[in-house]
Amino acid sequence: MTKTVGLPRGTTAGLDRPLVSLGGLLRDWLPRQRWFAGKDRPVTELSVLSMTELFPGCLHLLVHADHSPGGAAAPSGDCYQLLLGVREHRAPRLERAYIGRAEEGPLAGLAVYDALHDPRAAELLLERLRIPGTAGPLRFETAPDARIPGGLAPRLLDAEQSNSSLVYGDSYILKVFRRIQPGVNPDLEVPGALAAQGCARVPAPVAWFRTTEPSPATLGVLQPFLPGAADGWTLALRALAAGDDFTTESRELGRATAEVHLALSAAFPSAVHDEHSRTAEAMSARLDAAAQAVPALRPFVPGLRGAFEALATCDGGPLAQRIHGDLHLGQVLRADHEWFVIDFEGEPTRPLAERRSTQSPVRDVAGMLRSFDYAARQRRPWRPEWARRCREAYCAGYAARAGWDPRKKHALLRAHETDRAVYEVVYEARHRPAWLPVPMAAIERLARWGG
Repeated sequence: MTKTVGLPRGTTAGLDRPLVSLGGLLRDWLPRQRWFAGKDRPVTELSVLSMTELFPGCLHLLVHADHSPGGAAAPSGDCYQLLLGVREHRAPRLERAYIGRAEEGPLAGLAVYDALHDPRAAELLLERLRIPGTAGPLRFETAPDARIPGGLAPRLLDAEQSNSSLVYGDSYILKVFRRIQPGVNPDLEVPGALAAQGCARVPAPVAWFRTTEPSPATLGVLQPFLPGAADGWTLALRALAAGDDFTTESRELGRATAEVHLALSAAFPSAVHDEHSRTAEAMSARLDAAAQAVPALRPFVPGLRGAFEALATCDGGPLAQRIHGDLHLGQVLRADHEWFVIDFEGEPTRPLAERRSTQSPVRDVAGMLRSFDYAARQRRPWRPEWARRCREAYCAGYAARAGWDPRKKHALLRAHETDRAVYEVVYEARHRPAWLPVPMAAIERLARWGG
């Protein structure tokens, strides 16, 4: 039996008291979650920014995890969205979601768990989304023509990294953002704008929820689910395992990418030509920081910097515009012989303003080219020719629809692919050291003049 917890609603009263119950539990639990961004930094302080009793037995919290060393003048950390269930008794079916039992404070004696694992809580969350309304500072909204049926069985996906996703039946998928930044999340803003343009390559949002406190921010987005779809990464690995060619799919994917870019340029104002010198300067700064963090990168710095210097002096190129921002084979789905593009959130570690800024579409192209290299390195012996053919086919498909060929923008493409590979080196060194040879192979290639 779930106990109704009488706790202060909103964000104006009693914010410190829940931490008497939850502080110790969350300090231990948060760093162990895949979506927690500060795993390499101890949590020095937790504070509740917003707390709402979403429905009996379920609390919605925005918490700030501070990583500042003792005495630091300015806080350093992130805001996270939590949906916590509270029950009188520990439930065996929710063992994976169990956080701990509160020993003191307003929740003393209650078992606390991650409510997204609880089918009943997930069902009630969908009910909130079906009918627009409010709960404290939370706002639940639907698209004008949306008709969302009730009674859809929920299941929590296991494959998420930076967020959590619930699938309802075979009809909808709800992405619950974990790391919250003020402003409109691109994963709501962009698909909605593309739907208005008639772009069928991106599932349109049907409902979403947001908060008004402590700052306006997007918290989650409900979109149509594509049953039977497979992501590009899975399909590429299947082709490699079977010894099959993947060029037809790669060419079609290039065309789909170009269609999305064209729709983005129509939906959002484009800037003047990308300021190559400023972009090159930022890339060089990221290279310097990466070389400090990963010593294996240092011998290649002069050659890599040459790519950025060439970018600074090149002319022309496509207009800067809104882009995907983190495009790779895992961000595309194939269903009914068509490609769809998903996850427009961009790199969650980047500031929201940067993710919503105009950038060169070549950045997306470079991200996909790097993804083909990653796929080709998953089986031994490595298949560089497979990756090369996919890269060529992808660019050819893109050129046929976009009207310009990324391969003919050599300085642009080399610089953006280099910047992506540098990012990959740092990521793998920190999180998956066994994978470090994958981007390092690209670093060796890109460091040679001409790429």
